[in-house]
Amino acid sequence: MKLFRYRTGAGVRPGLMDAGGVARDLSGHLADVVPETLDPAVLAGIAALDASALPALQGEIDYAPCVGGVGKFLCIGLNYSDHAEEVGAAPPEHPILFMKANSAIVGANDIVRIPRGSQATDWEVELGVVIGQAAKYVPVESALQHVAGYCVINDVSERDFQMKLTGQWTKGKSCDTFGPLGPWLVTADEIADPQDLTLSCDVNGQRMQTGNTDKMIFGVAEIISHLSQLMTLHPGDVIATGTPPGVGMGQKPDPVYLRDGDVMELEIQGLGRQRQVARADS
Repeated sequence: MKLFRYRTGAGVRPGLMDAGGVARDLSGHLADVVPETLDPAVLAGIAALDASALPALQGEIDYAPCVGGVGKFLCIGLNYSDHAEEVGAAPPEHPILFMKANSAIVGANDIVRIPRGSQATDWEVELGVVIGQAAKYVPVESALQHVAGYCVINDVSERDFQMKLTGQWTKGKSCDTFGPLGPWLVTADEIADPQDLTLSCDVNGQRMQTGNTDKMIFGVAEIISHLSQLMTLHPGDVIATGTPPGVGMGQKPDPVYLRDGDVMELEIQGLGRQRQVARADS
């Protein structure tokens, strides 16, 4: 299933994209797409509905973040071998973990705000993993059983804040609007292999990133297993799994960063597209 959340004058409502690509309202059967409704039994009940009988949505959809009530926003750095190469970093021996503030989360097509004084705001298309069942000390072999679904994430990053403000990467990753999620949460049953998905990011119509999740140093199952040895992963936790090459920081001969009015368009095979306009905070 392709679940989403959309904004109305009365608040955020849940929706479902049917097999024919028609967006439909789910609010008669589901209060919201939040941690409590990511339970396998709840998702199975939604899957059993006759989607064609649900009210069709008219006009352009104002997508909210595809999951509400996110608990932890966990991110894996330098997780593509070709991206590590482009930025001159050695492949890590273990997954590099940093946190992104939940206040960074926005919808797939919302404005991305370039922070005041920023000169190095960058794009990163990433496969997002949304946990559906609690995971603690899980082996790699069963780790994917804890996934509710997948989504597109733009791990927007301010490189000077990240590298030069002294401290961990979180400073450059957590600015407001730096975490677009969606448009859809695609349930795990629709993704045959999360290690065989193409990713892309265009900036102002120019292809900057092209990659495939088969280049991950640590696959989704390995990441979940590793993190679950350190902390309990709860339903609604989101994991951004790293980015392929082509980020602004890696451009040669000089880095290229976002400026006011730039347009980012991101896509992952089967998970939908995002489009954000960058706007400078005054």
